[in-house]
Amino acid sequence: MSGTINDPSVARTGGNPFLRTVAAISTVAGWCSAAMIVIAVAITCQMIFVRFVLNGSTIWQTEAVVYLMIAATLIGLPYVQRLRGHVNVDLVPLALSPRWRKALAVGMLAVSCVIVAIMLWYGYEWWHFAWDRGWRSDTVWGVLLWKPYLALPVGLGLFLLQLVADLYAVVAGIDKPFGLEDS
Repeated sequence: MSGTINDPSVARTGGNPFLRTVAAISTVAGWCSAAMIVIAVAITCQMIFVRFVLNGSTIWQTEAVVYLMIAATLIGLPYVQRLRGHVNVDLVPLALSPRWRKALAVGMLAVSCVIVAIMLWYGYEWWHFAWDRGWRSDTVWGVLLWKPYLALPVGLGLFLLQLVADLYAVVAGIDKPFGLEDS
């Protein structure tokens, strides 16, 4: 795992219990995401073996790999946010004074929280429809769709939690806006 307390590429917690808890949750989500990717690769290898070595047909493998990769992406969002791995263009923040840089960071984090909260709401609604109505995929496997759709509210909820923690850390002065030190 990369990063230490002094690593500017990792969101700082400053010993704050809330920030440390959120960082731990995001790290666990990252490990779960990595495990899903490894499982998807193993299933892909098994599928290749069955199809090309045993000359057999596959039923569930392709669908499982797709669902696992989508879930890994969604569940991995908070970990990537914690490590500041999302695309960040810092040309404008570098040109701003520390005060305006902080205002921009607070504004962008607040807007991000609102957008992710809206996505979380609709993701939850979609998951709940699948759960309530017993939706199944239109494949031979016929998986109950609430299971893969659960990655939407869980992943977006954890991402929102990490964004709220980042916003709190910037407002409280625990973390630097955009991870940039004042010059």
